[in-house]
Amino acid sequence: MTDQRTEIDLSRPSVARVYDALLGGEDNYDVDRVVADHVRATMPHIGDVGRFNRAMLGRAVRYLAGEAGIEQFIDLGAGLPTRENTHQVAQRENPAARVVYVDNDPIVIARGRALLEENGRTAVIAADLRDPGTVLEHPRVRELIDFSQPVGVLLVAMLHLLHDDENPRRVVDSYLAAVPSGSHLLVTHFCDTGPEARAVEEAILESVGSGRFRTIEEIEGYFRGLELLDPGVVPVPLWRPDGPVAEPLSVAQRLMAGGVARKP
Repeated sequence: MTDQRTEIDLSRPSVARVYDALLGGEDNYDVDRVVADHVRATMPHIGDVGRFNRAMLGRAVRYLAGEAGIEQFIDLGAGLPTRENTHQVAQRENPAARVVYVDNDPIVIARGRALLEENGRTAVIAADLRDPGTVLEHPRVRELIDFSQPVGVLLVAMLHLLHDDENPRRVVDSYLAAVPSGSHLLVTHFCDTGPEARAVEEAILESVGSGRFRTIEEIEGYFRGLELLDPGVVPVPLWRPDGPVAEPLSVAQRLMAGGVARKP
């Protein structure tokens, strides 16, 4: 068996591994923990942001696989496996649901294939979400996803990693063009809510590279031409919470926003 570590560049932090470190996971290295500590120094509760984001993912997938009747999902930039992964939530609602995870981090691919490919209805592929053509034509995607039927397209905590010159809107539009009416788009995104958010943005981007926090209005732009579901694009704890959410929200609760929309 090939040693997956030989494929890993330990001189550079990985977004997936930094996120894992912030959540207290073990699939990370010193280079990733340095970045996590730097971000944590700017916002001590940054780990909570990841948990808020993960909770919205769970609620949204539960809605899509249940009430919305979506039976197939493409999770773009899936990250390292944790609890309540997309296929687990979806298949709890509908055991026939199919999920393809997409990532370009070798640790994610190795861990994902070991833990996420639990059955013939899930797959993990190595591809860059910024190259929709390669993702959409991948044999495993074509095997599991029927593009004549509605698809759940998930871009969870990904688009803020793309700078404006990478044209994240084009990336979103390319995936949406490939799926039929009735498909849904889920986006969560770091949100520019003021000076405290910009300090976190600077700490993250100086360590992991390009990207940009965006305003609520800019995040809403990804849903242009779609039917944005209630309550719209909101801080992630406020997207259809399972119980009351105390307000005013903390800085950490407002740091990431998200929404879900249907393709008409």
